[in-house]
Amino acid sequence: MPATPDLTPAAQDYLKAIYALEAAGARTTTSALADRMGVSAPSATAMAKRLAEQGLVERAPYRGVVLTAEGRQRALEMLRHHRLLERYLSDRLGLSLDEVHAEADRLEHALSEELEAKIDAELGFPTHDPHGDPIPDRELRLVPGDGRTLADLQPGERGSVSRVPDGDPDLLRYLDELGLVPGERVEVVSRQPFDGPIFVRARGAEHAISRDLAARIGVE
Repeated sequence: MPATPDLTPAAQDYLKAIYALEAAGARTTTSALADRMGVSAPSATAMAKRLAEQGLVERAPYRGVVLTAEGRQRALEMLRHHRLLERYLSDRLGLSLDEVHAEADRLEHALSEELEAKIDAELGFPTHDPHGDPIPDRELRLVPGDGRTLADLQPGERGSVSRVPDGDPDLLRYLDELGLVPGERVEVVSRQPFDGPIFVRARGAEHAISRDLAARIGVE
């Protein structure tokens, strides 16, 4: 799908943010959108109005804004740019997991459809980015994962890390130190009661992590 020339980088970022909130099952209220974008509520409201005027979002009572079919396509287009760039930066340039997200954020707005297609072919048409998130295909179809997380495993169960959060470089460096990155094997050793930590074994070492963090790490 060709890029929309009249969408500013800021508008594209907002569409991605709205898509992410919707995908997480969250209400895309002005405050939620402002928090995710790191802007004031009036700024988020002004952009939501502009996107509505362009037919990319609709205002919904008690839900804030929702993407229209066109808005969702534009968001998926940017998501494809971003995740393909992350894969390229990781596989071809050797950038680490904690570096690729910010670099892809800067490059995604300038990526042409022609270069996107060449990167896709050069990488062998990858299906997932380095963090384990699915890459929309050329038709902007997105196949979600099975949704199982490390928090779902019981003591003695093993799995392979398939997905990690991608927005916090410090967290990604920490997970790398623990061996909790895509492709690594992990075993749940024990689960403490009353929402206590989960003890896991990865790369031959045992670590305690919070249940909240375990719930953000996908496994298969």
